[in-house]
Amino acid sequence: MTQHRDQAQSKAYSNAVAESWFATLKEELIYCHPWPTRAMAQQAIFEFIEVFYNRERRHSSLGSISPVEYERRKLGQALTRTQAA
Repeated sequence: MTQHRDQAQSKAYSNAVAESWFATLKEELIYCHPWPTRAMAQQAIFEFIEVFYNRERRHSSLGSISPVEYERRKLGQALTRTQAA
């Protein structure tokens, strides 16, 4: 019984991440514009994810920096460690 409860709780946390993502997508893109065609909406969603969200948008889980900046800093740290070795 305890295992079932633990699994249900971790599913709830997994679902929270997905719900948060879709809420962000809707609030920052979908509800802000009219979408005359499905193709226009699909293109905008693709650009939101690939161009803005994954590269530029600041993420609280990354210390409020963009993923590109996060990767740049991590690469800089790795290069510094390599040079010091």
